[in-house]
Amino acid sequence: MEALRRPMIAEDSVQYCLFLVPPDPSDPKDRDKCLQQYIERILAQFAPLLTQYIWQNQPFSIKYMPEKGVMPAHIRGCTNFGDNVEDEWFIVYLIQQITKVFPELAARIEDNDGEFLLIEAAECLPKWLNPDSSTNRVFFFQGEFHIIPVPRNPAETPWLPKGTLTIPQAVNLLSTHPETCLAAEPIRKALGKRLKGYPLKIQSNLHRAHCYIPAGIAAMLKLRPDLVAPAVLAFYLRDPIDLQACRTFSTFPPETRVMASVTFTRCLYAQLLQQRFTADRRSGFTLPPRSHPKFKAHELGIKLAHGFEIMCSKCTKRSSEPGAPVCNNPLWKGFLNSLKKNDYFKGELEGSARYKELMRMAESFFQQSAAITQSSSALLPGEEVLQLLESTPYSLEELKKEESSLPAEDSERWLEMTPEELEQLLEEATGRGIQSAAHGGAEGEEKEEQEEEEESYSLSAVTHSMKAFINKVSTHEGAELPWSSSGSQIKFDVNSMASAFEKILGGPSSAPDEELDSDDLEDDDDIDYDDEDLLGSDDEPGGDSNSGALGNLRAYMAEMDRELAGTNIGKSFSTHSKADAGAADLSRDSGHDDKGDEEDGDDNNEDLQAAGGAVPLDLDFNLVSNLLESFSSQEGLAGPASNILHSMGVRLPHNTDKS
Repeated sequence: MEALRRPMIAEDSVQYCLFLVPPDPSDPKDRDKCLQQYIERILAQFAPLLTQYIWQNQPFSIKYMPEKGVMPAHIRGCTNFGDNVEDEWFIVYLIQQITKVFPELAARIEDNDGEFLLIEAAECLPKWLNPDSSTNRVFFFQGEFHIIPVPRNPAETPWLPKGTLTIPQAVNLLSTHPETCLAAEPIRKALGKRLKGYPLKIQSNLHRAHCYIPAGIAAMLKLRPDLVAPAVLAFYLRDPIDLQACRTFSTFPPETRVMASVTFTRCLYAQLLQQRFTADRRSGFTLPPRSHPKFKAHELGIKLAHGFEIMCSKCTKRSSEPGAPVCNNPLWKGFLNSLKKNDYFKGELEGSARYKELMRMAESFFQQSAAITQSSSALLPGEEVLQLLESTPYSLEELKKEESSLPAEDSERWLEMTPEELEQLLEEATGRGIQSAAHGGAEGEEKEEQEEEEESYSLSAVTHSMKAFINKVSTHEGAELPWSSSGSQIKFDVNSMASAFEKILGGPSSAPDEELDSDDLEDDDDIDYDDEDLLGSDDEPGGDSNSGALGNLRAYMAEMDRELAGTNIGKSFSTHSKADAGAADLSRDSGHDDKGDEEDGDDNNEDLQAAGGAVPLDLDFNLVSNLLESFSSQEGLAGPASNILHSMGVRLPHNTDKS
């Protein structure tokens, strides 16, 4: 069981594993060679996406893992995505596409929350699936989401093993029964909705802004746009000791500042923009007045420069010798050939400016994702910055000339959200937005739809849902709401409910010697009854004892009624005589014609009132009226009435009565 335990994954990290389907070759040498070839092919296939991506903390990287215990040899990677959860979902998209392009690979992906893909489709999951039963059952295979089922009837599914699966067992099941293991369509749709928009979403998640930064930083970000991420994080996570290195700015002097266009991810830009910061006067960085048209560019530039200076100050010494060239790595040749086969250079002539730029991006990506996994001597971001400064010449005059032709800044509209946009997002998340968009049209059509909804709406659904919820027996996992995604009508057994009440209260249909159901009185041990008052003498027979207990209980109820009769609490409830209109409405919704019953009820109420008796309450009308009153007081906002009714599948129309 030790080998089947879930691996511990660091916080804000995602781990992904790729397995061969069917199982890998038996010869360890062939297996090693086969998986290494898959690593090269995967990196080359997705290099166009990966080379342009700006990661928050760590990049996507994969390496070969040998066989260990019951875990077969496989390809594994782990990425810390930090505060940018979009990095995690981009990796999910990559894993899905890898299994689609290479159908002989199956993939598992987890983070510190476990099977986080199941969380996205939580409303569609089968009841048997939980964190304990999902071990080694959730996979991407051939580009689709698969969940290996559990054996419900061994006679029908003898090929499904019992208990916790091992990875070899799971891979064999995917190979032999892929259609049976395919996840249900609602689950796949929920996951596809979260991944919708990739890979175009990569560009929409970027933000370009003007920054007044030292020339060395501007020249470096042209070559390595991804270095903006560790610089922003260095500034974002700064402490007083880090700021001591920013008093003199020996690496990036402020006198060389130029205006440049810098590309951030939205997460990085928001982190940098929202930080309040005042530079040390000794640093030489000053801000213009807030009314200055370039104030924001100066402020962003100061923050970014501090991040780069902090990053470089953490390097113990500068490395005057550049690192080993990428071409010396034995994997580089195969990686470069794979890039050419996948038309990475897009027909650019070798030696052209665009070819050199693509080659530089490929080398940088290879160093981060492939070469680093082969050795533990990875360079710190500050060391990379210092090496680039020493190996990359730049002209301050050329950079100043480029200030006049900078691309326009992106809009910051995405930083703000109106209440209407928030409501739209919530509706899309619950599926209501799509339905309303499908029914969209002119205002007249919307009014007609609203009128049809109000006409077809039944108040009896409210009472039926609440009664079904109260009648539902809860378990140790909590109360289960009587809601069905199929939209089937909720059935409420009135006779069963009345019989249960008669058993408890001792109605005329309960025999004297009939014992009470233990489920109905399972909490009676918590009530401190007086033996003499409730049970009477010990030498009474069992039947007389039960009858006496029920008689005493009715006596208590009568005494409570007499005490409450002197208060005004009874006026807060509606009786049959006060609720004729509401009762008629409920009966119409239920499809019954109760005109004769209403006349008889009015006569009975008058007789009771004349005799000084209590008029019986209309429970259904009181329930509906109180719920509607609570719903109306919410004024369109979320509240207890709408929340509990929505969870039962009951949606009340908007209150159009302004009185």
